[in-house]
Amino acid sequence: MDFISEHFVAIMKIVWINILLSGDNAVVIALACRSLNGRQRQIGIMLGAGAAIVLRIIFTLMTATLLELTWVKAIGAIALIWIAVKLLIPEDHNEDSIKARDSVWGAVRTVAVADVVMSLDNVIAIAAAAKGNMPLIIFGLLLSIPLVIFGSTMLLKIIDRFPALVWAGAALLGWVAGDIFADDKAIENILGYAPNQHAFAAAGVVIVLGLGYFFINRMKAKAGSTGAH
Repeated sequence: MDFISEHFVAIMKIVWINILLSGDNAVVIALACRSLNGRQRQIGIMLGAGAAIVLRIIFTLMTATLLELTWVKAIGAIALIWIAVKLLIPEDHNEDSIKARDSVWGAVRTVAVADVVMSLDNVIAIAAAAKGNMPLIIFGLLLSIPLVIFGSTMLLKIIDRFPALVWAGAALLGWVAGDIFADDKAIENILGYAPNQHAFAAAGVVIVLGLGYFFINRMKAKAGSTGAH
């Protein structure tokens, strides 16, 4: 794979991961701004999304630096596996858990704080996909900004209509997780040789999809037994 195509693939990974994992953030922005009216709502959404994106860039750059340390990639890979599995498990969004604000700056503060708490998955996944390449991280995030701000609702509808896209996204996260796990020097030291990154990446996909299938079926079984009582 040549330099240009390698970077293009990395950027597409970053954009897709960021869009896929930003559904919660889009919901937070909508809920925090739901009490604002007209132009105030538009300003709140834009400023809230802007603050969230700036914070995400800062945290992603910090995480990318940490990924250079021994064992951090392996730990991050395990965290990314769990993030991918959680992506497959349906969750309900509770409006009562996010306070609506009646001022623009109140809404912006709510969005920014919630985004810091909720963006760990985005940060780990994007830093891992870019393999610590700072310009690539910034470019990929900036490229995904308009897609996240203006396209979140539409994309969420598409994902709802085609659930296979969520499984494809989870598989991508599993691939990235396996890839960075194998890239950790600590793993190479334990094995005594450089592991095959493609084999580990494929194993990451299998683990994510297998765990996702297991937990979904477990939830269905629980729901069935509860309904029977």
